[in-house]
Amino acid sequence: MDWLIAPEWHWGRFILERGIAAVYVLAFLGAARQFRGLIGSRGMLPVPQYLAKRSFRTSPSLFHLHYSDGFVAAVCWSGVAISAAMVAGLADVVPPWVAILLWLLLWVSYLSIVNVGQIWYSFGWESLLLEAGLLVVFVGNEEVAPPVLVMWLTRWLLFRVEFGAGLIKLRGDRCWRDLTCLDFHHETQPMPGPLSWFFHHLPRPFHRMEVAGNHVAQLIVPFGLFAPQPVASVAAAIIAVTQFWLVLSGNFSWLNWLTIVLALSVIDTSTAAAVFGISTPADTAATQPIWYMVLVIAFAALVIVRSWYPARNLVSRRQRMNSSYDPLRLVNTYGAFGSISRIRQEVILEGTTESDVSDETVWAEYEFKGKPGDVKRMPRQWSPYHLRLDWMMWFLPLSPVYAQPWFIQMCHGLLTNEPSITRLLRINPFPASPPVHIRAVLYRYRYSSARQLRSQHIWWQRERIGEYLAAISVNEASHLSRRLSSG
Repeated sequence: MDWLIAPEWHWGRFILERGIAAVYVLAFLGAARQFRGLIGSRGMLPVPQYLAKRSFRTSPSLFHLHYSDGFVAAVCWSGVAISAAMVAGLADVVPPWVAILLWLLLWVSYLSIVNVGQIWYSFGWESLLLEAGLLVVFVGNEEVAPPVLVMWLTRWLLFRVEFGAGLIKLRGDRCWRDLTCLDFHHETQPMPGPLSWFFHHLPRPFHRMEVAGNHVAQLIVPFGLFAPQPVASVAAAIIAVTQFWLVLSGNFSWLNWLTIVLALSVIDTSTAAAVFGISTPADTAATQPIWYMVLVIAFAALVIVRSWYPARNLVSRRQRMNSSYDPLRLVNTYGAFGSISRIRQEVILEGTTESDVSDETVWAEYEFKGKPGDVKRMPRQWSPYHLRLDWMMWFLPLSPVYAQPWFIQMCHGLLTNEPSITRLLRINPFPASPPVHIRAVLYRYRYSSARQLRSQHIWWQRERIGEYLAAISVNEASHLSRRLSSG
């Protein structure tokens, strides 16, 4: 069964394994550092309450068997350690069946976190990591030849990521069709990076070229992934370059980096050696054991059958974006920014120690790690690390639905100085004792001009729109939280 063996894809497998393992490190690290405030026992959306309303069948997770904050921490830090070892090459020094079990352990562990993560884990890159993470379970190690079927399934995944994102734009906001979306997007994206200000101030004709180039890269180039080499490698390289452009222009967690990993895995060994001028892993294995072939064929058949749903979604006029068709997230549909915000609104949280609130009340602002707040603070580069609370704060002005029920619970946590919640912030202006009242104010944010940046050292200019949440005390926050939980 030589058709199942692809020695020329040894480089692709090497990149796939090391790259996905590196993303796993960041995913588990982010979960370990943030879960207590988000979904921990004293967090905004506690897992125990969520599991009480869900079955294992609808939300398969290890935490149905047992939940404690300590157990979640153990799962997260174990995930960091194992995935870091995989980056270092652990999978290649153990027998193939052990490598499979280690990759499967990482996948099960992260699936368990995602399936109890609720709104904090509702982003498309969670499904992308899980789908790619399941593919790498079956790519084998140095003892077996790279499997043709799994490497082709990797191309199919990359095609869906790119082509799905291209279609959702073409079918969505009109500004993608008239090439004007980037007149706004660099300013209004969820969490701008340090170069986003500069991207926004590029000439508008250049923005038109960016959008047009994006359409080519997402709607035309992906078909080249299925062409013979070196055409497939050229298509993959174009995708990788455009994704790196997105890395420079904003913070989109590990979405772009994982897409780059998938793209680089398409490049075959000889092309990689010729283009990059580096020595690539030697093709030491030319065979596969029977049990491994059977496993790969069975897995490929499952993915092909499950691919019907995302394939149908791609050609549907009612295309869904970032959707899973089963709780295991085996084969998913992807897409991003089908619509673009024209203005940027930010919810700014403020607290006061005054018992009586009046027009003369002095308020102190809370500062988040990544989202805009202080107009003089340059936006930071966080991706591929993901600040989940900062991202969800971006959604608040778009719809009140995104705020329920975690926003009031967050306010309650700040009114009690709950450590698991305050640790998610950059600056807590009340470190010694909590405020008496807290409120949320809505502001319109715009990038500063070049002159303002030089003279005033401000990256943003802002104007107050009004109150998003009137001042509340800890008792009022408790009452609102109970009402939301019961309703």
